[in-house]
Amino acid sequence: MKKFYYVLSSLAIVAMCFSSCKKTEDQAVISEPQFQSGQTISSDTLSGSVKGTMESGKTYYFKDQVIVNAGDTLVMQSGVKLLSLSPNAQLIVKGAFVSLGTKDHPNWITGVDAFNNPSKYKLKSLQDPNTDPGLMPSGKMWGGIQCEATTTLIDIKWTHLDFAGGTASTDNPPAGYKSGDDLFCILFQNPDGFLILEDSWIYGTTTDVCRVNGGKIHIMRNTVEKLAYNDGDCFNVKNSTTGDMAYNLIIGTAKGGTKASNKGTYGSVQTTINMYNNTYISGGWRSVDPDRGANVNYEQGARGNAYNNIFVNCKTGLRILENPAADTNNCHYGYNLSYGDTITVVNAFYPPTHITHPTDHDIPNPASFYPGYPNSYKLGQVYDAPSLVGKNNPQFKNFPLPVTGVISLYNFQGDYDFHLNSNSPAIGAGYTAFTPIDATAPVSNSYLKATVTPPNMDLGAFPTDGSGNQHQ
Repeated sequence: MKKFYYVLSSLAIVAMCFSSCKKTEDQAVISEPQFQSGQTISSDTLSGSVKGTMESGKTYYFKDQVIVNAGDTLVMQSGVKLLSLSPNAQLIVKGAFVSLGTKDHPNWITGVDAFNNPSKYKLKSLQDPNTDPGLMPSGKMWGGIQCEATTTLIDIKWTHLDFAGGTASTDNPPAGYKSGDDLFCILFQNPDGFLILEDSWIYGTTTDVCRVNGGKIHIMRNTVEKLAYNDGDCFNVKNSTTGDMAYNLIIGTAKGGTKASNKGTYGSVQTTINMYNNTYISGGWRSVDPDRGANVNYEQGARGNAYNNIFVNCKTGLRILENPAADTNNCHYGYNLSYGDTITVVNAFYPPTHITHPTDHDIPNPASFYPGYPNSYKLGQVYDAPSLVGKNNPQFKNFPLPVTGVISLYNFQGDYDFHLNSNSPAIGAGYTAFTPIDATAPVSNSYLKATVTPPNMDLGAFPTDGSGNQHQ
């Protein structure tokens, strides 16, 4: 930790320079202070081993593996576009990668065609998954951010990560993959390293957005749409991972939303993840595993707090796994709102065959439908609650509830607004007597540090005080 802190301190010295980009046809005029590491990158095309800084407002291209070596740092200042010319384009990070977009000047990493033709690829209407370019299992436009065990920092803010994934190549697969494996949007695998992903947008990945095989993480206030064709959890972490997943809007995942497991031997720390104030919409309906599709999922020795979430029309409710069992003594949850438009959905608010405890402060209150609750119920029991269909509407500003047609096709944000109307039952229904883990606190440089939003009394990613997800 000490060594890494010194690295950040030295980078901070470089960061105090001010940069202003000249106006060209394809770049904005940006005059605010910018973080910089090393020399400015002069070429508009990245290839081979790369380090230094991509300047504010400029457009860069890549078409194959771009490698950030151990000890090196690659920085994207605000308003930068890094566009793939080939699905073979990947960022292979062995050192540090930083993308510092801002609300006014976000960054982009995506395919050049998708960037230039957004209406062709990012559809805002109900689509058959077999013909939707956001969900097609092949043809992803770049190969994601693939980190090795030496990676010290991934720090991504206000950045669009669209159409990432594909399959690992036969001749040169990234570390941690074998030929033909599906590529994660971000693979992180250093239990002593830091992963910060905040205020960003992820659309149309091949499989998981983040697979973390050990690390100190902060995943907050992001929007994820159309994740994977038929297999993929959104934020999926394994042994020796600690941190927070909060205020994320996760809509239309193939499988799960936020998942924690202590599986593996990546380090010596028990996986501990807080999952709070997230909004999950239409998750799990494309999963090839019929038992998957949870919004919140703890399994195999993982622990943490899961409060103040909103679950709408997800295939499976909050999932506490019994085999291999989660650390049930240290999994704390409740004050969550569940809504379903079909009997199938409402009968899985507490997934049969798993060991999720009903809690008094859930919406709906389990005493109204769960057999024997609170005195003689049995975990994992099958129940039938048709009276819950269409009840406890969270009252979003703009989203059709009840939905018409096929639930699973509501897998995009589009023009929907998931803020809460004044009559929402989610307002003031939360629990705040716990604190964020703030696992990335040692990253203290003013440009790089995470912005941690504490739990809110309003449920979901968009509390009425405006402190949560900033994308609408």
